[in-house]
Amino acid sequence: MFCRYSPIVYTLIRHSARSPVQADYLFALTWKHVYHELAGLDLNQQINENLTLQNWLINMTAYCINEIELPPTEAIHYSLKATSPPLWCYVEQALEQLPPVLRLMVLMAQTFHWSETRIAAYLQAEGESIAPHEVANFLQEGYRMLEDKLPTDIRAIYLGDNILPAASQ
Repeated sequence: MFCRYSPIVYTLIRHSARSPVQADYLFALTWKHVYHELAGLDLNQQINENLTLQNWLINMTAYCINEIELPPTEAIHYSLKATSPPLWCYVEQALEQLPPVLRLMVLMAQTFHWSETRIAAYLQAEGESIAPHEVANFLQEGYRMLEDKLPTDIRAIYLGDNILPAASQ
């Protein structure tokens, strides 16, 4: 769906944003909104018989353009080239499924680039008894769990996982 409809959505957004950085960020936020709204979408049950997926996406895009308040360009730290909206949505969903302490460690390591020692010190200050060498093990477990919680096709597209079974020899 993203591959098929993203050019339409991006074109609409690009013409409404004040800067390319804001356009990219609004594009990502729009797809995040679409991702969450898809769970409740049933095009077969809609009252309006003319509602198609494309029309619905255009309506969602218009809603996001009008309702999402964007921060100033200099406050945006999102790169469309670095993280596509579908990957962002699925990683966020997978993060929500991690145990809280693992999620916190992964976020500290990846978002803030904290060392294992600094993560351990922070957690110790919060009452956890975790040594720096244990943080390394917890991080590896957190990364493994995070990857396992991503759908197979998302892992294949964005992480390069080979989803085809090995050929029998």
